[in-house]
Amino acid sequence: MTIANSGHGRIETRKIWATSKLNDYLDFPYVGQAFAIERESINKRTKKVSRELVYGITSQADFNASTEKILEINRRHWCIENICHYILDWCFDEDRCRIRTGHGPENISRLRRFVVGVIKAINLRGVSETMRKLTMNVRMVFDYLKMTKIRRNRDRTNLLWQSWCAC
Repeated sequence: MTIANSGHGRIETRKIWATSKLNDYLDFPYVGQAFAIERESINKRTKKVSRELVYGITSQADFNASTEKILEINRRHWCIENICHYILDWCFDEDRCRIRTGHGPENISRLRRFVVGVIKAINLRGVSETMRKLTMNVRMVFDYLKMTKIRRNRDRTNLLWQSWCAC
C-alpha cells in the first residue's frame, strides 16, 4: 500500500508491507504482524530526496489491523511524539539532562510535564514563547501562576499607608 501527501514544504510518500508469516521466527510475546515502512521525502524547494526504511512489530493480527490501519497508528504515534516529547526537548533540553540516579529522572520529568500542562491550560500562545518570557523574569512566573495577588494588595496597602502617614 502507498500513501502520498504534501505539506510543510515537502512531498512525502509512505509504503507499507505487513506479514504474519514471520511470527514463528520472532522471539517476541504477542506478536501479531511484522511490518516495514518506507518513507520518501522530497523537499519542494531544494528537490533533495531522503529515504528511510523502518521495521516494526505489532500485537494486532492481520484480521484486526490492515496495512492502512498500521500506517495510521504509526502516524498517530509521531503526532504524540511531536506534541509531547518535542516540546520537552526543545524547551527544557531534556535529552541532555544529567539527572540519572534514584527517582530524580522521573521527578524532574513529571515536573517538566506539569509546567507544560500549566502553560497550555493558561495560555493559548506557544509553550516555547511563554517559556522564553518567563525565564527572563522570575516575578513574571508568580504573576503567571496568579500567586502574587496577596503581595500586590499588600504593596498597595503599604503605599496608601505611607502616603497617608506622609500627610
